[in-house]
Amino acid sequence: MYLSELKKGIENSEVIKFKDIEVKGISYNSKTTKEGDIFVCLVGENTDGHEYAKSAAEKGAVALLAQKDTGLDIPHIIVKNTRHSISSLASTFYSKPSKDINLIGVTGTNGKTTVTHLVQRIIEETGKNCALIGTLGYKTSSSSEYKDAKHTTPQAPELQADLRMMADSGIENVVMEVSSHALEQNRVGGCEFKGAIFTNLTQDHLDYHVTMSNYFDAKAILFKGLQKGTFAVINKDDKYGDDFISVVPKEVNVITYGVKKNADVMAKNIDFSIHGATCVFVYDKKEYKVNLKLNGMFSVYNSLAAFSGAIGMGIAPETAIKALEATSSVAGRFEIVNKEPLVIVDYAHTPDGLENVLKAARELTPKNSKLICLFGCGGDRDTTKRPKMGAIAEALADKVVVTSDNPRSENPDLIISDIMAGIKSVDTKKIFVEADRGAAIRFLPSISEKSDVIVIAGKGHEDYQILKDKTIHFDDREEAKKVFSQINV
Repeated sequence: MYLSELKKGIENSEVIKFKDIEVKGISYNSKTTKEGDIFVCLVGENTDGHEYAKSAAEKGAVALLAQKDTGLDIPHIIVKNTRHSISSLASTFYSKPSKDINLIGVTGTNGKTTVTHLVQRIIEETGKNCALIGTLGYKTSSSSEYKDAKHTTPQAPELQADLRMMADSGIENVVMEVSSHALEQNRVGGCEFKGAIFTNLTQDHLDYHVTMSNYFDAKAILFKGLQKGTFAVINKDDKYGDDFISVVPKEVNVITYGVKKNADVMAKNIDFSIHGATCVFVYDKKEYKVNLKLNGMFSVYNSLAAFSGAIGMGIAPETAIKALEATSSVAGRFEIVNKEPLVIVDYAHTPDGLENVLKAARELTPKNSKLICLFGCGGDRDTTKRPKMGAIAEALADKVVVTSDNPRSENPDLIISDIMAGIKSVDTKKIFVEADRGAAIRFLPSISEKSDVIVIAGKGHEDYQILKDKTIHFDDREEAKKVFSQINV
């Protein structure tokens, strides 16, 4: 694509040192810049891409997207904010792929991954194809393998490239997790969403957003941008549900769901067992019996969200329910890895997420048996949630093992101290501390019986652990299976 064409897609921009050269790619890392690229001088909290423009030009960059003249003798497209304009650049370069796709966005603190998988299965149940983009990576169908992704929502150039690849390969539907960071940083700018789904909003990422109000504002961007003829699915039971409804443009079809408050789609007669959850969905004055393989109240909410999304797309309720009933657990989301004792691995890494998982696990804990929780908190992240999660674990579990998560640059012992600040008990038969996560998992058999239920929370699907000076292979599921297979022989 030629520079003159690229410039047309970027509002409030001007070109200096103009030459209508051909642009062959987009880069924002000078180390990976290739011949013919336009280099984007991203400005972040700790780095300024303008300082790397010369290096990018030496690697073959033929133009720059910049906020100022770098002094280099190559064309510059000058914009006010390169971090926000990179999405318009990428969307234009890849010929606005979302125009050719039924793109559904899912946002919220918890449940995004599960809801996207459920929506994907529902769309495929209609006989159509559907790709997925999210925390686990991206895949072009429910049966294909994940391709790696560095972020829940990819950076704009990678995202637009993926969408173009999907559109060109004949994929008509894509469901995508949309993180608050991606919305705040405009990574999804240039995407035309045909529908958006809100799961819930609870404390997370306050190290980045600082306040819940800012966090809400970031999530709300997805709904404010919806156009006429699209739909918005909102969790009416959530504390912020009405706030999200209020920001949706009037010409957008709003579908609410819930269990407690009156909503367009509701669930009742809810029951849980080791086999999953059963309930009745109520929509348009009709009742539909649902037998889920997924478990816990959060799974009922996630299923309601996906079902409501199906309604928004015009999919028959019976078709949606058939897909929901056929879906087993998503990797690392309430995933059962051992049966005696029942060992559940879950990604829960927020106060609300941990509370939901432990309440769901309690429903499966036999009378006179124990619910055991092993968890930690990530380093270099919101510190205020640590004592809250400690208090939740103490209140809801019979035994608690506090350990390390992804400590990153922080001292694991100090993170654990923050968690312990929320725990009042000094009972050494209830509260245990082991900073080494592997050792903590190996310790579990010594404090559990075969009838107990164990929740290993925080990392879920992750197969790595981020330490101060390196990242190592570590998978809670692998570790738990190894430990308990030895005692079950």
